[in-house]
Amino acid sequence: MFSMSVSDFIMTMALVLLVIGVVVLGIGVYTLIKKVLGKQLNTIADQTTKIAQKGVTEEISGLVGNARALIEVLNEMVKTATGIGIFLVILGILLMVGAYLLVSGLG
Repeated sequence: MFSMSVSDFIMTMALVLLVIGVVVLGIGVYTLIKKVLGKQLNTIADQTTKIAQKGVTEEISGLVGNARALIEVLNEMVKTATGIGIFLVILGILLMVGAYLLVSGLG
């Protein structure tokens, strides 16, 4: 049978917390960078703005309304991606701090 002392168990838990924290932090940073570098989203927003301006000049109210709704959805999508990225970064940092506290004996 596999025997493990209390200190080995705590070190194993700390290592697992550290690895999970690094992975979650990496995913959060990737999510934030992906949002910033999302050129397709900026292209869609720019084209929607041009469509809305054309709709205003040609007095096409339906086109303007749909373009406005699309811009609002794009803004919400960007806010959601940012929020998820920041949450994952904070969670990763907290997991790594928890691993440190376990190893240092403060936990």
